[in-house]
Amino acid sequence: MDAAIYPGSFDPITYGHLNIIERAMRIFSRVVVLVAVNPQKNYIFSPEEKVEMIREATSDWSGVEVDRSDGLLVEYARSRKIHTAVRGLRAITDFEGEFAMALTNRTLWPEMDTVFLMTRSDYMYLSASVVRQVAQLGGDVSSFVPPAVERRLRAKFGHA
Repeated sequence: MDAAIYPGSFDPITYGHLNIIERAMRIFSRVVVLVAVNPQKNYIFSPEEKVEMIREATSDWSGVEVDRSDGLLVEYARSRKIHTAVRGLRAITDFEGEFAMALTNRTLWPEMDTVFLMTRSDYMYLSASVVRQVAQLGGDVSSFVPPAVERRLRAKFGHA
């Protein structure tokens, strides 16, 4: 199949995100992991830091590209001629927001489709915000994120 875009804030990237990327690679010939910048959110990592962390975490996977965008997903997708977005779902509570976004994207560009992948059950509770909170309080996040991300979190919160 063609390429797909996996958009997100990835602040930071977690093993749950990586699981979705790995599974999307089985479906699509190329997966563009897109660091999306939402000006209404406060991030702990810059877009450049996030791109670097994702590239490190996916360096062994051919067919994965990492990029960033400050604009609408559909505009990025249209400019790259990519018609599919991939989104991960952890629980039914994720579905409502993701479904609304998928419909909005399809309204903005009717050629855009969204494929939803359910997370593995052991990542159902995992979110970047939980990882940030645990790391900020000095907790062990090694089972949630790759080692390079863990090191950056410790440095960011002064627990190096």
